[in-house]
Amino acid sequence: MAELSTGGEIPPNMTIYINNLNEKIKLEELKKSLFAVFSQFGKILEVLAFKTLKHKGQAWVVFEEASSATNALRQMQGFPFYDKPMRIQYAKTKSDIIAKADGTFVPRERRKRHDDRGRKRKEQHDANQAGVGANPAYGGAYGATPPLSQIPYLGGAKSAVPEAPAPPNSILFVQNLPHEATPMMLQMFFCQYPGFKEVRMVEAKPGIAFVEYGDELQSTVAMQGLQGLKINQQNPMLITYAKK
Repeated sequence: MAELSTGGEIPPNMTIYINNLNEKIKLEELKKSLFAVFSQFGKILEVLAFKTLKHKGQAWVVFEEASSATNALRQMQGFPFYDKPMRIQYAKTKSDIIAKADGTFVPRERRKRHDDRGRKRKEQHDANQAGVGANPAYGGAYGATPPLSQIPYLGGAKSAVPEAPAPPNSILFVQNLPHEATPMMLQMFFCQYPGFKEVRMVEAKPGIAFVEYGDELQSTVAMQGLQGLKINQQNPMLITYAKK
């Protein structure tokens, strides 16, 4: 996958390129969080991120549909992901997985030679070509089918809602979370709203969390903004006020 050009001529496609990512986050945690954040927009075929210095702070998310990529780009532009606003654009080149599916895949070395023909840097490229071939891009889809409980979440979530709802207060009770959800992952969503204080999860009870704000007005705004948000395609958040 090549880096993105800075021009505005890149046509909409199924892959988005993200940069300005927090470089302190471990690679697997980064991929897991990206998958969780972007899967609300549609089926993800793969998430690409690399350990190399050249690619730090960057990632690619490949969707099955171009419309999913467009919605993700529009809605997540500037999203505070691990305390840094994401910068998102369409990727300049197709992901290998998409190219193979539509029959346009060209082996990496041949594609490089074609793209660089006539450029002043051709000689330098040819000298380094073997090194490029020795480091193929990550080819597998990341967590295309995350392991989730087969018990229907929505049914369980509805039955867990108290018959007499708790009165408005500063703490939210969040249900129907996927097992792979982490406090840091949830914080990325809830910290967008003023007054955010902390996320608390109960290790013995996966699928739920408590989120605290400064007052009930702030918690209400967050609840209205995030109600029904899908961390993945199977799990829309169910948010109520917590019982005190």
